[in-house]
Amino acid sequence: MEKQKYVELIIEGMAPIQLRAVQGTEGALAVDVSELYKKWGILTCDPGYMSTGSCYSAISYIDGEKGILRYRGYNIADLAERNVDFVETAWLLIHGNLPTPEERRYFRVLLTNQEILHEGMLKFFDSLPPYGDPMPILSAAVQCSSLYHPELRAIDPKDPEAFMMVAAKLISKVRTIAAFSYKKSIGMPFEYPDPALDYCSNFLHMMFSLPYKRYGAPPIVIEALNLFLMLHADHEQNCSTSTVRMVGSSKANLFDSVSAGISALSGRLHGGANREVIRTFKEIHAGGLTVKELIASAKMKSGSKLHGFGHRIYRTYDPRASVLKKCVDHLLKELDTYDPLLDIAQEVEGIALEDDYFREKGLYPNIDFYSGILLRAIGIEENMFTVMFAIARMAGWIAHWREGALEENARIQRPRQIYIGMTERSLPEKGIISKP
Repeated sequence: MEKQKYVELIIEGMAPIQLRAVQGTEGALAVDVSELYKKWGILTCDPGYMSTGSCYSAISYIDGEKGILRYRGYNIADLAERNVDFVETAWLLIHGNLPTPEERRYFRVLLTNQEILHEGMLKFFDSLPPYGDPMPILSAAVQCSSLYHPELRAIDPKDPEAFMMVAAKLISKVRTIAAFSYKKSIGMPFEYPDPALDYCSNFLHMMFSLPYKRYGAPPIVIEALNLFLMLHADHEQNCSTSTVRMVGSSKANLFDSVSAGISALSGRLHGGANREVIRTFKEIHAGGLTVKELIASAKMKSGSKLHGFGHRIYRTYDPRASVLKKCVDHLLKELDTYDPLLDIAQEVEGIALEDDYFREKGLYPNIDFYSGILLRAIGIEENMFTVMFAIARMAGWIAHWREGALEENARIQRPRQIYIGMTERSLPEKGIISKP
């Protein structure tokens, strides 16, 4: 057994403090500061959690320096190469292993049985304003739909049958809610799910079928959508996943926790980044900006951000972006479709990767750089881009909520702060305080 390692913290005027060092299975070192305030009255300060590991997790692993992402030990590129679909990926993230054929059939039946929304939810959609933003609709609808199943809002996460019922409801109904939200926004009637279709085909049917014309997605489109969902299914402790775990730490149920995650994902610095990429490419295509001007501006301190380039974790090419780039090129060729934005994306990437500024700063394409072009090719409107992200990330959120709920001696997450406000002061003399 390896000897326990310690880190010595030296603060002037105090005796040296011994802190336990912990090491992950891939060798990453961390310092356990959980007792630092309780024993010595000292807080750590790490705004944005730049150097903080908020939990122990066995779900996904990232090595940003080497451009590695693994789900439960499986390299993301290998999963893509083997055409592991989204439903199989969801099972993998939640349970730790790829499903057996029997488990795959069980999960598909469970998802199919949970795809219909309660008819009472139609009143929810009827009450929405036209052209409402699909993300807050999705967040609210997830919570509202759970009210029709109150017994599932208080499940024991240790009960596998009850947990899988809730997980299946969320993974299945989120696509139905998303499709209904889209149809509501364009003033078209809802299309109910078809139990004969697989997960992605069913979603595309609900999105694009019309009362007088049923939509059947080409196999290449179904394959591309499965890949998109698989690549977005989990990504360690990002903003929305950390939100789900934090809300869950209060013993909030799974519905409410993932609803909070949807709200976190809606921010433009998180789930909305691929929309910004497309807007930039459109501006270049319209002649309002040139690629050289974009690159030059991105290099200036006061300039515009080059959306889709660089990542807080990765210091090399995002492995998901590499897979998506190949998929986008193949998809457009198979559909015999030309998208001028792909030419612009490739030109931007080519110039940036040859520029010392971007190489020295470790700025390379991330998953958002090409994902918007893929969604456009499938027929997804821009206001639905972040919703597509949420459908995919639902699998990871569920896995993380369960992992946190099953953790022994789990405590509510309650960060501290470094107070920088006024010190204690006296109230002004009587009569000086004005009253309304």
